[in-house]
Amino acid sequence: MLGQPSQVFSNARMKLQPDKSNSLTINAYGTGWIEVNGDRFSSSLIVSSLAGSSPQVWEVRRFEDLQATDFEVLTTTGAELVLFGSGARLRFPKPAWLGILISKGIGMETMDTGAACRTYNILASEGRKVVVALLQEC
Repeated sequence: MLGQPSQVFSNARMKLQPDKSNSLTINAYGTGWIEVNGDRFSSSLIVSSLAGSSPQVWEVRRFEDLQATDFEVLTTTGAELVLFGSGARLRFPKPAWLGILISKGIGMETMDTGAACRTYNILASEGRKVVVALLQEC
């Protein structure tokens, strides 16, 4: 019998094989870290597919601490779509937090962080203007 999801995946790791692309690629992720273009990060992170971008630390430590301003920063990236990786499990942001994205015509999808990493890579490899905000809870 399997334990709780947090127990089952607590030591899980996955290595991703990138397609050839000019955008940033999420190479791998695991509990408490994400690797982008060969650099490992242990904080929450914003990764954009737009040319010339670099991974940015997202100053969010816990889902419970999220605010509308944490999503507002995502409107300045030039992305058409924002993916929100909500951590090890799927949690949806409050609709009020997303008002700024909606008002600017930016699409938003929420998924757990692993799914967000995989989805970002697919969309970025297709040339889509996508940004992913990945929550790494401390």
